[in-house]
Amino acid sequence: MVAIKDFDVMIVGAGFGGMYMLYKLRQQGLKVRVLEAGDGVGGTWYWNRYPGARCDVESVQYSLQFDNDLEQEWNWSERYAAQPEILRYANHVADRFDLRSDIQFNSRVSSAKYNESDKNWCLTTQEGERFRAPFCVMALGCLSAPNHPKFDGAENFEGKIYHTGEWPHEGVDFTGQRVAVIGTGSSAIQSIPIIAKQAKKLTVFQRTANYAIPANNHSLGDEYIAEVKKTYKELRAYAKTMPTGVAFDFRDIAALESTDEERRAEYQKRWDRGGLSFLGGFKDLLFVKEANDTAAEFVREKIRSVVTDPEVADMLCPENIIGCKRLCVDIGYYQTYNLPHVKLVDVSKEPIQRITAKGVLAQGAETEVDAIVFATGFDAMTGALNRIKIEGRNGKQLKEKWHGGARSYLGLAVAGFPNLFTVTGPGSPSVLTNMLPSIEQHVEWIDRCIADLKAKGKMEIEAEVSAEDAWVDHVNETAELSLRSVCSSWYVGANVPGKARVFMPYIGGYPRYVAKCEDVVSKGYDGFQIS
Repeated sequence: MVAIKDFDVMIVGAGFGGMYMLYKLRQQGLKVRVLEAGDGVGGTWYWNRYPGARCDVESVQYSLQFDNDLEQEWNWSERYAAQPEILRYANHVADRFDLRSDIQFNSRVSSAKYNESDKNWCLTTQEGERFRAPFCVMALGCLSAPNHPKFDGAENFEGKIYHTGEWPHEGVDFTGQRVAVIGTGSSAIQSIPIIAKQAKKLTVFQRTANYAIPANNHSLGDEYIAEVKKTYKELRAYAKTMPTGVAFDFRDIAALESTDEERRAEYQKRWDRGGLSFLGGFKDLLFVKEANDTAAEFVREKIRSVVTDPEVADMLCPENIIGCKRLCVDIGYYQTYNLPHVKLVDVSKEPIQRITAKGVLAQGAETEVDAIVFATGFDAMTGALNRIKIEGRNGKQLKEKWHGGARSYLGLAVAGFPNLFTVTGPGSPSVLTNMLPSIEQHVEWIDRCIADLKAKGKMEIEAEVSAEDAWVDHVNETAELSLRSVCSSWYVGANVPGKARVFMPYIGGYPRYVAKCEDVVSKGYDGFQIS
């Protein structure tokens, strides 16, 4: 029998959420252990090492806020930081606060079971180690469970197969190779231009065209960094008043109340600036289809002006709502299709038939390749949680409860699973916001909750079914107000066969959500049963 190791709190995942959770709970004097599947910190930025991987939130805002010295000592090199730089930052955070001593690496959690008799969570790793604690915090990340497509014949492919979410840490050199990329989402849009520079021939298989806005990335000068550091407090405060938690320029002007010339001028200004603020030009773009059409057509015109082959340009022009899928930020994506060795294959009407020993069979033709890259995204928000056998009261499994769609109270807790917290879980703003302030807000709420329980001599907190139901209804009703809910996107789990289609993140905005969380606390943890 393997001995059980006892702690006050167990944390799963050593990304920014897990690390900050550890930092906060340590300050309470609690005995904490973090279990991490990889051999280093960083979470998403540890695993996602595909070519061109970078954040789509400006680096000076995609950073932790809880420590002023940390803010002041770190210097970002680019407007949009690439994965290696973000990973260096994560390691800097771990080292600065001596977090590694309480993180156990290479420890993938296979199960977590709540024992009602002693009010403890028991966690078991794939290696057979067992841990016990009254509280368990799942800090697994929203985009951490790669979505592996099932193609007939893939097991017989004679070349190499890669997934952007599980990229070899030593990197991949495609020089002189024939490469197929399946997918045209964010990771594909970032990686395709770089793969194209190496590959002898690149064939991209596209099911759904995606909108991409130029990043207009550039190095950050010393003067700019110094000025940001002087005004960090004001920048952070302003960002937290924005729906996305990002200091964007959101205009309170309707596109349909503006002239065509005014709209085009605003779109051009934001196109030249680059980045996700493109959709902040007019307040009705994500709520009124006719308004959205004006922005969508502007981007389609840009695509046609960049891509020289009209047939290819048409294939790259999305027909859906701009913004209902995550808007992508690119560096040279559309220009890549002007290269003579790059081919685009549309598989929207005739899906890929199978993977052969030599390549990809689509539309009756075989494309022979040396390597295949699955840029097929993630089983978002719920996938990582569902891959762990999580059992709450009466042996009820979380995966079973979520079979018809994710249900939670505030994205923080789940009815039937006492003392289990989820950092940026489904039902919270999470992926629709700047993730780092959303992570910090959740961690600080959980930390305060545990401290309050201990101060009152209480041992157990659990979301009430009625509160969970009401919150789920609110999340769904709010989603229906926005055009974001009308697309088959990973926001609703449409990229994962068999996954229930529910709009998972809370679309009501960061300030409104934070106010709700604070209201819950002020009312004695309204919606929770405490004992």
